[in-house]
Amino acid sequence: MSESMLARWPDFLELTKPRVVALMLITAVIGMCMAVPGFVPWQPLVLGNIGIAFCAGAAAAINHVVDERIDQKMSRTTNRPVAQGRVSQSEAIVFAALLAILGTALLVVTVNVLTAVLTVASLVGYAFIYTMFLKRATPQNIVIGGLAGAAPPLLGWTAVTGEIHAHGLLLVLIIFAWTPPHFWALAIHRKEEYAAVGIPMLPVTHGNRFTALHILLYTILMFLITLLPYITLLSGWIYAVAATLLGLRFLYWSIEILREKNPDAPMATFKFSITYLMVLFIAMLADHWILGTPV
Repeated sequence: MSESMLARWPDFLELTKPRVVALMLITAVIGMCMAVPGFVPWQPLVLGNIGIAFCAGAAAAINHVVDERIDQKMSRTTNRPVAQGRVSQSEAIVFAALLAILGTALLVVTVNVLTAVLTVASLVGYAFIYTMFLKRATPQNIVIGGLAGAAPPLLGWTAVTGEIHAHGLLLVLIIFAWTPPHFWALAIHRKEEYAAVGIPMLPVTHGNRFTALHILLYTILMFLITLLPYITLLSGWIYAVAATLLGLRFLYWSIEILREKNPDAPMATFKFSITYLMVLFIAMLADHWILGTPV
């Protein structure tokens, strides 16, 4: 990396969407911890998460390149490094390639091939299938493409065990069901901006009322899915209480959006949804360590 690139390290860090990657790593760590009864071995915990983070950062950097035109026109993204020209497209592509190669190699050498393959598949799903195609092709983009973003708990599980387990897939299902109400709430808030750049988000193509109804339906589905860890004996009563209380709060906000009485409800729901997912998985981990529920 050139001296110029080193001097611009904050811009390259921003390319990786560090806050998004941090949330992904939290769920990956939870997957690791839930996969074993005791402490997670240091190698998958440290090197596995570095490898996952590198690949996730690579996918984010590609997203910056592909969405340069869109980012320039949306207030939420207008100051991104590629959109502002602080990092060129070619520099971002080289940076993404280096991260992807390093992350994949680290996973293959220090963790296992299965985790590396699943991580690369997640990278391809988000950076290429979702960002390049689905995002611009269908209002169901976030539903179909959400699977890539839901993968980290399974990656954490396979990093420790070397196998795909039904409980690991259940953790993926929770995030998969959480993604539509999480993102559609933001899409309602940013509806005009998505319309201006030609992205067929659900509020743009079908209106706010239709989207609000689907947020409520997906929230109900998510609520039911979050009870499955208790039903399948992956987690105990501590998690069940937390999932119920958090789910009821999420339902409240989804109903607020549908009522259309509170103009701040969509953004409030979006912000709560981030807290919701973090607290839900932390409660799952606390339950696992305190009650010692079986895997």
